Amino acid sequence: TLKQTVEADQDFPDRVTEISIGFGMLLVCTARSDSTVQRAQCYIYAVHNLHTPHIIDLSSPVNMIVQCENCFLLVDNVAGIRVYSYEGHQLSNPKCMGLRPEFLNKQNLSLSKGALVVVDRNNPKRILLFDPMSGKEMGEPITHMLEVAEIALDQFGLGSERKLAVLDRNHDLYLTPVHRQHLIKIANMVDSFLWHTKTGMLAASMDGQLCTWYYPNVVYVDTDLITQTRCLKDGTSLGKNPQLVQFADTHITVRRSDGALVCSSVSPFPSLLYEYTQAAQWDAATKLCRFVKDHKIWACLAAMAINGQMLDTAEIAFAAINEVDKLQYILHIKEIPTAEGVAAELALFRRRPEEAEQILLTAGLHYRAIKLNIKLFNWERALDLALRHNVHIDTVLGYRQRHLKSFNKEETSQIFQQHQDVHIDWEAIKAKITEEKEAEKNL
Repeated sequence: TLKQTVEADQDFPDRVTEISIGFGMLLVCTARSDSTVQRAQCYIYAVHNLHTPHIIDLSSPVNMIVQCENCFLLVDNVAGIRVYSYEGHQLSNPKCMGLRPEFLNKQNLSLSKGALVVVDRNNPKRILLFDPMSGKEMGEPITHMLEVAEIALDQFGLGSERKLAVLDRNHDLYLTPVHRQHLIKIANMVDSFLWHTKTGMLAASMDGQLCTWYYPNVVYVDTDLITQTRCLKDGTSLGKNPQLVQFADTHITVRRSDGALVCSSVSPFPSLLYEYTQAAQWDAATKLCRFVKDHKIWACLAAMAINGQMLDTAEIAFAAINEVDKLQYILHIKEIPTAEGVAAELALFRRRPEEAEQILLTAGLHYRAIKLNIKLFNWERALDLALRHNVHIDTVLGYRQRHLKSFNKEETSQIFQQHQDVHIDWEAIKAKITEEKEAEKNL
């Protein structure tokens, strides 16, 4: 598609010090300093209207501009970090101990809709979180094992699902949710990385290759699908230490060490998949995958469907990529009658057994919580729950005895030895289990 090009010559009374364009907005910062007057200003243009800007008067020249979808920030040596709306209203002025504005750059500061992150100058292993609307700190800082070299927030989705990419001094790349620290390593020997401007895709130059993760959130859904949802391209033509400059639409722009800009293309179908799933058009997303017939796109749809708790779509996607074990588990989940039971099994699918147990206990599904721990061979926790709620004690002991007998082992756990005198009646146990399942259907 051809896009309209807007041409305009802009003359400013003062020297231009910083310029930034993104998210449909053009920002120009100017400064003037002589013996008679000292002033600094920021001009805010909409790219479709370059004639009537909003103008902000500043106290000192700007060092850096960082933009996101609904706001932007300016950094100067006097006021530090100031966050503004695109209408020119100041939203906040985040401050913290030891913040040195002159040392801030786009490697140790990142802004997105609903979050602002800064690497702690006093302790480079800590990443401070701020609310850009109020300037207040949000929760506990994110702490890494090594010094952090670069950080970047994604610009896609809800604030509760916001991801932070962290590159440490060993050139290892990690992902973590902003509001709940859970660092997972996704790559090593990374030179540079960049989030897509409109979707959740992530690109990185690593070990002579250009890697694109179509759905990075898959690390919190199913780690088995990580390699199936990424695209690797040969990056030898990029030379040593290439830097990713822009990742928009279907193109990645890379700056080589000699200053030359090189473009690499990305499949357009992941962006369409994001568009459909964001609008909850799961049938359209399935039709897209059937049309494309690409294993990576199907794997992305499977992970997105699990994340959105769309079991019918997940069933189709897992069947398309021949993940028979996961398909059978999805079919098992679909037979569960309660919403809490489904949510718990999906949490278990994501390898979060503690969360799954908590969901079941909160819903009063004690038998499911006990059976969950039995399936995970977490015997002592299962017996602890049975004793605490005074239900299914004989069930736990019966399954424990059957387990030990199958391996010709003797009981060694003290807590189970204390209850060896409990009579095990499998007919009564099966009757109680059947009663529990019938009661669940009537909830």
